[in-house]
Amino acid sequence: MKLQRLPITMSRGFHSHAHLPRGPQGISEAKLGCEEFLVKLLDRRWTLVSPDTKIQQIMLPPERIKDEDGPLKDKSWFNMPNPLLGDQITDNSGPDSSFYVVRDDLLHPLVNGNKARKLDAVLPLLEDHSVTDVVTCGGCQSAHAAAVAVSCAERGLRSHLLLRGEQPDILTGYNLISTMYGNVKYVPRSVYANREETLKTHASSVAGKNGCVLSLTDILEAPLTKQSISSSHPISTSMDDWRSLGNFSRKVVVMNEGAGDSIALLGVIRLVHYLSQSHLLGKEKAMKFVVDAGTGTTAVGLGLGAIYFGLPWKITAVMLADTLDNYRERERRLISDFKRHFRFDLDHALREIDRGVVNWVERYHPRKFGNVIKGEIEVCQEIARQTGILVDPVYTLAAWELASLLSEKEARGDAEVVMLHTGGTLGMFGLAQRLEVYNCCC
Repeated sequence: MKLQRLPITMSRGFHSHAHLPRGPQGISEAKLGCEEFLVKLLDRRWTLVSPDTKIQQIMLPPERIKDEDGPLKDKSWFNMPNPLLGDQITDNSGPDSSFYVVRDDLLHPLVNGNKARKLDAVLPLLEDHSVTDVVTCGGCQSAHAAAVAVSCAERGLRSHLLLRGEQPDILTGYNLISTMYGNVKYVPRSVYANREETLKTHASSVAGKNGCVLSLTDILEAPLTKQSISSSHPISTSMDDWRSLGNFSRKVVVMNEGAGDSIALLGVIRLVHYLSQSHLLGKEKAMKFVVDAGTGTTAVGLGLGAIYFGLPWKITAVMLADTLDNYRERERRLISDFKRHFRFDLDHALREIDRGVVNWVERYHPRKFGNVIKGEIEVCQEIARQTGILVDPVYTLAAWELASLLSEKEARGDAEVVMLHTGGTLGMFGLAQRLEVYNCCC
């Protein structure tokens, strides 16, 4: 990712911490229309120079075979790399079904598309506040940890990654990238279970005697209550102190697992704003978006963007790593934090938001997170050979499955089906650690 190097003070609008009129808790009191306010909030410094992304269309033949083995048994697709968009998007009234693929997997060679979107607004915010170190956590093959490691290294920041479990005998995939770009520490599963406390403890050790520790929430809710400053312990301090304390050798920020913070939603909302342009998906056509869900942050960002921009888009997320109740609770927390941090409490949007912004569904073959069912890697192989698009069996294959099913149901319907391809390429390499049948000597 390339950082958009704009001046911190911008005459036309906002940088990473938006210059809106502020109340006692740093929350905007601007009384703008919902869309106008959101567009103004998006006028800030970003990590990605442009929100642009490719859109392709996948055609499915009418004679698809469906049986108990799954929705992709026939393994037949055709990729239209330059489809008609905008006013030329036709109604699905013909015999063939199709769905669009938003190719966010192409945003960065090492950083997943959903991770790049979530870090889009975060990294400039860290730079603006002179952060030196970022502490975060994830699984051994965490795409989030790898994304933070690469993105921080590109910005000149130090990353510290707490990875769950034991170090593998062979470093591959996201684990290898995390090790190359960041400072990795493997944490026993029993300790990782209390990840919040583990993150704070590790951040304190990184900060040392002359450092300070802050969370992203602390930055967003500045100014905080002023606290006493001690040089003998890392502390969480007010933003005025944070900017002025040049004596601190390290300024450490703790980032939640999966970048599941409210500011991460802004990058996804920026994507929605881009896609809703008249020459792309537009604002009038009904769209059924499909995305795979780890933490669910990307899905919530899509849902919020669709509601705030008044789009007839329905967001469906395939649950991969948690229960329905936990996903709904995380959705409520993210929305609550977002409304608190950015003062999105307009009445006409509240009623929709309070009903939820995401339709959470099980994948076609539910299983414990990370498990791969027999035949799924072969399906990924056929998709790659026929379309030039690589999906992985843990995450993005689930979205591809659902998009294929929905496209058949909408073949004569009013909505277009759109899959957000979040990435996962390096996850295929990580699978080599445990799927011996695919190990070979060439």
